[in-house]
Amino acid sequence: MPALKNAKREAVLAGHHADEATARRLLADESAGVRAAARRALRRMGALNVGDVAGALTDPDPLARAAACALAVGETGVDVAPLLDDPEARVVEAAAWALGERGDVSAVPRLSAVARSHDDSLCREAAVAALGAIGDESGLEAILAAMGDRATVRRRAVIALAPFAGPEVDAALERAATDRDWQVRQAAEDLVTD
Repeated sequence: MPALKNAKREAVLAGHHADEATARRLLADESAGVRAAARRALRRMGALNVGDVAGALTDPDPLARAAACALAVGETGVDVAPLLDDPEARVVEAAAWALGERGDVSAVPRLSAVARSHDDSLCREAAVAALGAIGDESGLEAILAAMGDRATVRRRAVIALAPFAGPEVDAALERAATDRDWQVRQAAEDLVTD
């Protein structure tokens, strides 16, 4: 454990001291946490490149892949959408968030599929949030379908309706205003009164 702490600390310090050589050396560390810290160090010093991010998205460790999704938000040459099919839920959730942050309209069909059918509710919730952030009409049907999911997903679906208008949106918000979950009702009320 002390060696891991030292290596992680070394990676963090490399970012603060613009020590690219150390950060790059630590990209090959056996610990996913150290590799992720080295990538963040490279980003901090402005030395992170598309290849670094693309490599991180295929890291064997799911924590490293999930962390790489945040790095990929600002890298237009890196495709995050394939991670929506990752076997690890935390990676799918992070990929959905990144795609929403990017406003990636091309990912709407895949995000809609995750929102409708992923086994993990956090993944469905993240996909619904991303669809709302993107605000493309082709994602509306999946957001409306999420209004029948568990409470956490329904809450996110109500918020995701904010960029949309129309009779089906009005009807969904009306139903949400009488939802059994008070936070769903509150979110609907906030949207209707705005």
